[in-house]
Amino acid sequence: MTKPLLSVRDLKVEFPTRRGVLTALNGVSFDIMPGEVLGMVGESGAGKSLTGASIIGLLEPPGRIAGGEILLKGERIDNLSPDAMRKVRGRRIGMVFQDPLTSLNPLYTVAKQLTETIMTHLPVSAAEARQRAIALLDRVGIPAAARRIDDYPHHFSGGMRQRVVIALALCAEPELVIADEPTTALDVSVQAQIIDLIKEICAERNAAVMLITHDMGVIAETADRVAVLYAGRLAEIGKVHDVITRPEHPYTQGLMGSIPTLTQESERLISIPGSMPRLNAIPPGCAFNPRCTKAFGRCTAERPDPINRPNDRQVACWLYDEEKAHV
Repeated sequence: MTKPLLSVRDLKVEFPTRRGVLTALNGVSFDIMPGEVLGMVGESGAGKSLTGASIIGLLEPPGRIAGGEILLKGERIDNLSPDAMRKVRGRRIGMVFQDPLTSLNPLYTVAKQLTETIMTHLPVSAAEARQRAIALLDRVGIPAAARRIDDYPHHFSGGMRQRVVIALALCAEPELVIADEPTTALDVSVQAQIIDLIKEICAERNAAVMLITHDMGVIAETADRVAVLYAGRLAEIGKVHDVITRPEHPYTQGLMGSIPTLTQESERLISIPGSMPRLNAIPPGCAFNPRCTKAFGRCTAERPDPINRPNDRQVACWLYDEEKAHV
């Protein structure tokens, strides 16, 4: 059996404050196999982007990894020195950020940013790096790449800038690509092109993709498996088709029920009452219990760990514990 490319084990991320320590991620575990696309969804503040930032070692201070392990091909990377992590970031893990303007330096041409990255991570000359950069820009769909490579980021439209960012993330041929809301600022037709592009290029190289988004339509079209996060914990993880068509966690059921469909006959969509708790006010037991219509006594007292379900699915809900007692 193929070994996971990325393994996240019991990841815990904390933010010390004057009023105490806030736990933003608490016991998150998942694997990504080579060539697989894992989607990660959840409401704003669920911990999706924080998970990606933890993996590539870009946690904003005072945030820190307080527990767990992050393994890349079986080697721990969460405890590397900043210098050692810089060699992993870019070379072995590429990152596509939400806003291309924040990940491209406005003072440098696209050529300089791409060739510098390529030469940092690969043993090539400046001329070779430039040729690689032009070929990559052409591959991601930049027209007249040989001429446009010497333009500055502000010369490109939003969709074209995001293509440049994808080229930047892929230029050192990483094994894993983390795409954090890569299509949020783009119109729908461009969104589909960008997602297809990421998936296609990564499939060519057998690279794994972690796709962070709040758009279940994007997940349904793109991902092989999906992980649903809620309040810094994994609510459900499984194959995309299974999770979308037969969601098991009450939170996932709420997410799926809130999406309109062309065949829907009812007049109203399902909505989840309330809002996600703040980090300093996460309730005891299951964090979702104040909003859950199926909660019972155990939900308010004990926090459920992910429970193995048929067809390689895990659900963190006491409803699926064989030893449960509804009290």
